[in-house]
Amino acid sequence: MATILVLNGPNLNLLGQREPHIYGSDSLDDINRRLSAQCSDLGLGFEHVQSNSEADLINRLQLARTDGTSFMLVNFGGFTHTSIAIRDAILASETPFIEVHLSNLFKRESFRHHSYFSDIAEGCVIGLGAQGYELALQAAAKKLTN
Repeated sequence: MATILVLNGPNLNLLGQREPHIYGSDSLDDINRRLSAQCSDLGLGFEHVQSNSEADLINRLQLARTDGTSFMLVNFGGFTHTSIAIRDAILASETPFIEVHLSNLFKRESFRHHSYFSDIAEGCVIGLGAQGYELALQAAAKKLTN
């Protein structure tokens, strides 16, 4: 069975509480419940990890290389704009991924306009709120069946 790994970075554990005018009112648990159900309907395995620690995210990416992870959906939050180390770990994982962001980074501060991951991603879903994860999962499932 193909498995989807969803990785979320710093502060995403505060979704639904933190700046709902930017990030929406859905909690990360709400998003993960919907993704889990969607994976079940598609016959896919589902795993999710959220960490405020760059090291934890890197360690999980390294595991993806050998643990049967088929595809990843990633939202590294603030690390998107700063972490070459996570970029290197994604490349080392040799696992395809879609980058997801709840807000439209290009309507925000200029330092958020650069991502260390977009150029190596299969695709990017930006600015569509929590629905972006579900759309990314649909795209990942389609890529896995082709």
